[in-house]
Amino acid sequence: MNAQPDEQDPLVKGVRLRADRQRRWLRDGDASVGRHLAQIGVLGWIIVVPMLLGALLGRWIDASRGSGVFWTAPLLIAGLALGCWSAWKWMRDS
Repeated sequence: MNAQPDEQDPLVKGVRLRADRQRRWLRDGDASVGRHLAQIGVLGWIIVVPMLLGALLGRWIDASRGSGVFWTAPLLIAGLALGCWSAWKWMRDS
């Protein structure tokens, strides 16, 4: 019996992704230093922008309700979590 690998299997998907990356590396070679620096910059912005938006939204809510930093701190942490998740997803997919 000829069994085809399941396309939804995470192991099969991971092996194919790794093979695609290997073929791309063999074809294109190593990325330049500028490309690596650009990726680091993108990662920084992916993390920082949601944090800043959370802080700004929290400050606006706190200022309108006079609640100190009641909303600023949790929204800042939520922005950090969202930014880290986005960065992890971007790194995993690239």
